Amino acid sequence: MPSPAETFLDAATGALDRVRSQLPAIATAADWCAETILTGRMVHLFGSGHSRILVEEMWPRYGSFPGFNPIVELSLTFHNLVVGANGQRQAMFLENVPGLAARILRNFALDERDTALVISSSGTNVVPVEMAEQFQAAGIRVIGLVSADHAEASISKRADGKKLTDFSDLVLDTGAPAGDACVEIPGVTGKVSPLSTVGGCAVINSLKAEIAQRLSDAGHPPLALAAANQVGAEKATEIFEAAYDEHAHRMAKLFQCGADL
Repeated sequence: MPSPAETFLDAATGALDRVRSQLPAIATAADWCAETILTGRMVHLFGSGHSRILVEEMWPRYGSFPGFNPIVELSLTFHNLVVGANGQRQAMFLENVPGLAARILRNFALDERDTALVISSSGTNVVPVEMAEQFQAAGIRVIGLVSADHAEASISKRADGKKLTDFSDLVLDTGAPAGDACVEIPGVTGKVSPLSTVGGCAVINSLKAEIAQRLSDAGHPPLALAAANQVGAEKATEIFEAAYDEHAHRMAKLFQCGADL
């Protein structure tokens, strides 16, 4: 019998294979994102709960580059306190409050040239679903990243039953199973060790690499944050400052709410 660790790693390999099967869809998503970045606009990233991990996996971190607007609402993603003020109970409640998505997006001057990547493993919580709905209403193409099997087995929190996939122009799949966790342990109710982060990070970084290739092919190679031990301390600092300056310049356009763009 395989050990619990081997069981998880086997399942992770299966999730990665499922990500690989989506390469044509990932290529399409990369086309959309690169097109947005080349126009000087941004790809909006949103995820509540643990989907925040995948938002920050895209930008900013080593091997990442400007062109993305990571919308991380702390009230929906601040997990480390668990209970008490700013605890998980409140976060899980707030991610199902209708109207919150519209209030978040009111902070940004959206444009039809933008693209949005909305992440939700279940694809059923109100805020991420409404976020996708708001983006589509603004004429923005939406890429939905879900765990397809988990989303299909889950019930929408919206009164009309609609899920993230109903407001996505393109759907990508983390390859995680229904329930997310994948390892059975005798005596434990349910399973342990979720897979959505493994598959989700594979999707994000595959997409990131494809976008970088398209930007470089178009004559605008991105400023990818690099470690000093990779390019030297001086060059790493130079790229860091230039990339953050570019991010600030792009973000400035998003804060021109009500202005003539």
